Amino acid sequence: MTNIEYPIRINKLLYLQGTCSRREADRLIEQGEVKVNDKKAVLGQKIEEGDVITLGKVATHKKENKKYFLLHKPKGVVSHNPQLGEQSAEEFFTGALRQLNLSPLGRLDKASRGLMLFSNDGTIVNKVLNPEFDHEKEYVIEVDKRIDKNFMDKLTHGIDIEGYMTKPAVVRKKTPRTCHITLTEGKKHQIRRMCAAVGYQVKDLKRIRIANLRLGNLKPGAVREIEGLELIKFMQSIGVMKS
Repeated sequence: MTNIEYPIRINKLLYLQGTCSRREADRLIEQGEVKVNDKKAVLGQKIEEGDVITLGKVATHKKENKKYFLLHKPKGVVSHNPQLGEQSAEEFFTGALRQLNLSPLGRLDKASRGLMLFSNDGTIVNKVLNPEFDHEKEYVIEVDKRIDKNFMDKLTHGIDIEGYMTKPAVVRKKTPRTCHITLTEGKKHQIRRMCAAVGYQVKDLKRIRIANLRLGNLKPGAVREIEGLELIKFMQSIGVMKS
């Protein structure tokens, strides 16, 4: 688990402990489902090291009911924090799934499409998002002109994007203007910035893989649960379970 520095807001602590999202923590606190040293917690309460937090039945169930889902995010949908008139990726989780309070583990910009991972398991956030763990993410991109040797060489060996040198990428040409790119990091708009640095503009970007999780035939806007052997392999790949 991520190292915790005290004092810390109770909703952040519950999130880091993998109980639920911060927003859901606030709801549980309002419902009286959380106690600190045998007293009902209050919103915004600061927790000191050594304080004893106890959860009610509802909160305990939420902590144990860990779920993992894949979404094929369509182009034009935002990954998080939608503004007025925007559609959020979370809106595709309807009915009973909405009650799970799933959060995205990673983002795709509004103009991009493809695979997104959602979960209510806060304990794996750092394992999934920290670039130190070198988890592969694979994309298919289309650019505005023919891909040349300079494009391939620069992206393969790493390229300076506004003062940051990217890690080497695996680039595999598919057609004259499309290629597969596999990264082990995820800076904001990284692929678009990498391409712009060598004089190309990205016309289409689709993420097709996160570690062993593949987009496959999942339709735009569709959701599927990760379970069984696929989930075990994913947990092994991020270091949560031993191989």
